[in-house]
Amino acid sequence: MTQYLAFDFGGTFIKYALVDEEANISFENKIPTPKSLQDLMNFIQQTVHQIKLKEVIQGLAISCPGTITATGDVQGTSAIPYLHDLALKETLQEATGEQVAIENDANCAALAELWKGGAAGLQDVLVIVIGTGIGGAVISNGALYRGAHLYGGEFGYSILYADPETKDINHWSHMGSTSAIIRKVAKQKGVPANQLSGEQIFAMAEDGDAICQQAIDEFYFILATGIYNLQHIYDPEIILIGGGISTRPDFMSTLSTNIHEIQQMMKIGNPHGKVATCTFLQRANLIGATYHFIQTNH
Repeated sequence: MTQYLAFDFGGTFIKYALVDEEANISFENKIPTPKSLQDLMNFIQQTVHQIKLKEVIQGLAISCPGTITATGDVQGTSAIPYLHDLALKETLQEATGEQVAIENDANCAALAELWKGGAAGLQDVLVIVIGTGIGGAVISNGALYRGAHLYGGEFGYSILYADPETKDINHWSHMGSTSAIIRKVAKQKGVPANQLSGEQIFAMAEDGDAICQQAIDEFYFILATGIYNLQHIYDPEIILIGGGISTRPDFMSTLSTNIHEIQQMMKIGNPHGKVATCTFLQRANLIGATYHFIQTNH
């Protein structure tokens, strides 16, 4: 079976795995994200060398934050600042001697769903990934849509609040991500945000903490508002949602209740598109990066 060595570059961890041409994973691991480009390159070189002692690979499939050009350069802003304005594909190929394919992380999540997940066989799909911010991707006519300037699917930058008097604005990533829950609770409790996690806040809410409960209620309402907007902008067959919070057992039912509430408030005709969670969860970027490699090199 043909295998690919896939890497998922994240702000906290670098995940890596052996993925075959049917999206099966035979090995996976992760390390804390290196602090410098040189440390990252050293790690990748060592990993490629160790894997090739035991396995045959076709190349490196990379999921990376930021805007990724057709030539594999990293532009824009992302969770790993030292990758900005870097010819990453060329750098990796020179360092490893392997063929490399790179795609934006949210696009990789969408490609995984298109290949073997909830978007398989569909034509018009939106994928939303909730984490520190809100990422996204568009599948149009059965293929990934990147946009004229590679910003297709950057839903998190959409403005959900604007005050014309004060000129205050706020975007969806800042208002509706899991980090937004943490900031709100930290501010009201008077503690540093880095002392709290989303998991802690949900646990405190379940124990009856009113501040945490309110922050979570606001999160779901704001998330539902953004989804409502996307339903009317694009009218997809389905909106798929990923990110760690989407694995909570009550996530989909609570979100659906909020979307229905907003639809009732608007009192106008509403699209009938489905909203569901992604299939591959924390492995989505590894699998989508592999599919991108296969598409690019075959």
